[in-house]
Amino acid sequence: MEQNAAVIEYRTLTTSDGVAIHALHEPWPGPRRDLCFVVVHGFTGNSGQEKVRKVIDRLRAFGGIIALDLRGHGKSGGQTTVGDDEIHDVHAAVAWARELGYERVVLVGFSLGGAVVLRAGALAPAGCTVDGVVSVSAPAFWYYRGTRVMRGLHWLVETRPGRVLLRARGTRVSGRGWPEPLPVAPYEAAGRLPSIPLLVVHGDVDRYFPMEHPRAIYASASEAGVPAELWEIPGLGHAESAITTELLDRIGAWARECVVGVPGSGRT
Repeated sequence: MEQNAAVIEYRTLTTSDGVAIHALHEPWPGPRRDLCFVVVHGFTGNSGQEKVRKVIDRLRAFGGIIALDLRGHGKSGGQTTVGDDEIHDVHAAVAWARELGYERVVLVGFSLGGAVVLRAGALAPAGCTVDGVVSVSAPAFWYYRGTRVMRGLHWLVETRPGRVLLRARGTRVSGRGWPEPLPVAPYEAAGRLPSIPLLVVHGDVDRYFPMEHPRAIYASASEAGVPAELWEIPGLGHAESAITTELLDRIGAWARECVVGVPGSGRT
């Protein structure tokens, strides 16, 4: 039996710091609203990209979907801070999921989004707490320049000409810099999560972040007693561009089993 056609609801959410965030909701075709995935894209992404749609369409077999455009991306307002203030965007999406009546909420983030969901899960205010976190291809540390592609990305983000180029391609980056002390790093946030399931997914041919990143995230969580799993995927590249439908199915099944406690999905 095929899934029912999705009825997509769009909404402009307002974050706690006053930024307008574009978001969409696609309900699960299952019998009840027991699980919602909040899907958070990577840097320069948005919820309408084909690679992000692949994630949405596949995970919808396992639960409802809320996907958002992070600040400075897509149809959202504001400027991206590349991992600091974006937690407010995710919290607004979680609040919407609770308003819609979902019993459990799992954050699923990719690359920049993978760092953001770790921080959003750890630093959630009342009413925005979540029941699980999936971090895919995320950096563990701020200002990582250990790969060629990340050195190029830092030039784009940290220089005026680079930010102009990014704006021309649809991503608006804040030039104000970060406060001191620095925001809680993703690996530190993993160790501050409440006792909820955490899944860390990373490929061994990731050109952005080598395996030291997921291992640091996993170690921080495990040492703090967070129930965490690390999936090191042979041959997998970076984030939404590389993830397969089979791996998305594994992630969806993991969420239903570890968070909801009921194996299976709506896919037949």
